[in-house]
Amino acid sequence: MSRSSAPSTTSSNTLLLRRQLAELTKRPVEGFSAGLVDDNNFFEWEIMIIGPPDTLYEGGFFRARLSFPEEYPIQPPKMRFLTPMWHPNIYTDGRVCISILHPPGEDQYGYEESGERWLPVHTVESILISVISLLSSETPNLDSPANVDAAKEVRENFEAYKKKVRRLVRRSAEEAYD
Repeated sequence: MSRSSAPSTTSSNTLLLRRQLAELTKRPVEGFSAGLVDDNNFFEWEIMIIGPPDTLYEGGFFRARLSFPEEYPIQPPKMRFLTPMWHPNIYTDGRVCISILHPPGEDQYGYEESGERWLPVHTVESILISVISLLSSETPNLDSPANVDAAKEVRENFEAYKKKVRRLVRRSAEEAYD
């Protein structure tokens, strides 16, 4: 990309992100809230996901960060939980591993269809609904886990897994009210 086209690309990306934020502010979606980390930077968002009802994560308040690349919406943002999480599809450092956050194109490992991966039509809302769905699933995807230890625990000792998640949920709720 030439230097002369970079500012217009960045400003159109900022405009798109500004529109998505305005839409979420005007019509909030149940289960999460979103805002900017810094009012002057539309590429870094603060997210709060409320643990979905009737799931292991119910009652939790999970802070996360969405970081958008300059190539957004052609390339996906990255999402990372700041609140400690225990889930097979969330890395131990908090990075979220779901199909729609994977770069567009074919999956070199053959786990995902290209239509399951990032598409420019995805929005912050569709990403967060996917993450809530991930947390709501009774059986996490164990085919290609981001957290191998959590996946192993789901397979071998589901009660211990549930206990660990409940402990994190309690801690997240306590921290939300501090």
